[in-house]
Amino acid sequence: MSIFTSIPFVPTAWLGEQLSNPAVKIVDGSWHLPPTGRVGAKEYAEAHIPGAVFFDLDTISDPASDLPHMLPSATFFAEKVGAMGITENDTIVIYDQLGLFTAPRVAWMFRIYGAKDVRILEGGLPAWTAELRPVTSEVPSPRPATFNARLDAATVADLNRVRGHLAAGDAQVVDARPAPRFDGQAPEPRPGVRSGHMPGSYNLPFPSVVANGQLRAPAEIRAEMEKAGIDLTQPIVCSCGSGVSAVVIAMAMSRAGAKIAGIYDGSWAEWGTREDLPIGTR
Repeated sequence: MSIFTSIPFVPTAWLGEQLSNPAVKIVDGSWHLPPTGRVGAKEYAEAHIPGAVFFDLDTISDPASDLPHMLPSATFFAEKVGAMGITENDTIVIYDQLGLFTAPRVAWMFRIYGAKDVRILEGGLPAWTAELRPVTSEVPSPRPATFNARLDAATVADLNRVRGHLAAGDAQVVDARPAPRFDGQAPEPRPGVRSGHMPGSYNLPFPSVVANGQLRAPAEIRAEMEKAGIDLTQPIVCSCGSGVSAVVIAMAMSRAGAKIAGIYDGSWAEWGTREDLPIGTR
């Protein structure tokens, strides 16, 4: 089973029954694109699922990198999530404030650093609040724990690997960004990043595989892939703006039967700032 299909989605009713279970750790993994003006940490402080801790994608990243959301060392990750009171043996349930946007990235991170039981809340916070389930502004003070982390980099793709795939044609690179940005018709949300795409890559905007905060049915995902020209039988490396929504389409395509070879961690934030790399537009 692929790592991208091994992370199950759990219903709100199930989580509602687990709020007092100390072995279930709830994590708000929300992050928002800068142009939206929304701040995940601020919204978490105002209202979150009782007992949830906040996972900050901006800070739980490589502090030595100028690129956003790059994976940190195993030691750094262990220190941050251990301070949240989480161990690798806990049942970890991730959600986000948009329904299904950043939760997959956070869940993938927990898994590749060694967490054994990671799940995603179906529909995220919007589904939870729509059912009038409890929220709180009370920030928990968890007892620090030891998270034994070791990075399994099998599903992490770097720039050289992506360039190699594009040159050899032995794996498809699929980009989750919106079509106008992929086509070079709309600016990137980060200053200094050119718009356009990697020549030879495919575009599958992540909202096309999501409905109501959940992944669409496998047949519908396959139809979107076919429309985008993606071959279900060939390996796929997923990319996006900064390695976040790439995991959404990785989970979707994996459930539709595709083989996901990796997540391009640097994604367009890296490629789009490199003047020595080619850019395609439409």
